[in-house]
Amino acid sequence: MVSAYAGLPGGVAVSHLCVYDWPAADGLHGGTPHLHLTCSEGYVVIGGRGSVQTLTASGYEVTPLAPGTVAWFTPGTVHRLVNDDDLRIAVLMQNSGLPEAGDAVLTLPPEYLADPETYAAATVIPAAAPQEEQARIARARRDLALEGYRALREAPDVPAALADFHRAAAALVRPRLAEWRERWLRGARAAAEATGAQLDRLAAGDVSHLAEAVVRAEEPSAYGKFGMCGRLDVYRGPE
Repeated sequence: MVSAYAGLPGGVAVSHLCVYDWPAADGLHGGTPHLHLTCSEGYVVIGGRGSVQTLTASGYEVTPLAPGTVAWFTPGTVHRLVNDDDLRIAVLMQNSGLPEAGDAVLTLPPEYLADPETYAAATVIPAAAPQEEQARIARARRDLALEGYRALREAPDVPAALADFHRAAAALVRPRLAEWRERWLRGARAAAEATGAQLDRLAAGDVSHLAEAVVRAEEPSAYGKFGMCGRLDVYRGPE
C-alpha cells in the first residue's frame, strides 16, 4: 500500500462561498478582512462580480473578480472580498482546509488582539445561536475588522503596521500550532509522500499501486454557515 491519504489532490480542501452583500461604512458590500499564517488560498469565481482587496508589505491592490477568474495569495496577505453583484466563489485552501479550521486572524483593532480570550469574545459565533443572532455577530465582527483594516491601510508606515499585526496574529495562534502541524502531517505532507512513493515504484517497474485506484465523491456537510467572507457550504473531508 502506497499511502492511506484520501483527501483532495495535494492536500487541499474546497468550500463554496456566497460573499456577504451587507453594506459597510465605506459603501462597499462584502466580507471580513483577515489573513492566514501558514496557508495559501485560491479563488475560482463561479458567478457574479466583485473584487478582492489585498494588503501586503508591498502595498495595497484590488483584483477584479468575474466568472472564470482564478486568483490566489500566500500567507500574510490581508484580504477583503467585495461583492458587487452576487459574487460566488469556489475556495481552494491549503492544508486540508486549515484556513477554516483556525488559520485565520481578523484585522481587529490592536486592543482585541491582546490575548486569545479577548479575541474570541469578539469573533466566535456560537453554533447553537439562532440564525438571526449568528448573522448579527458575523456582521458586527466584520465591521470591527474593517476598523482595524482601515487603520492598517492608512498607517503612516504600512509595512511597520503590518509587522505589528503579524506579530500579534502569530501570538494569538501559537497555542494551536501543534494541532496544525498534525493536520499538515496527515494531509499535505502525506499527499506529497504518496507521490514520492509512487514515483519510486514506477522507477522500479512496479505498477501495483494503479490497481488500488478508487473514486470518491462528497456532498457538503453543512450549508450556509456564517464564515468570514460570506455564507459557506463546507465539505468535511479528512482532518
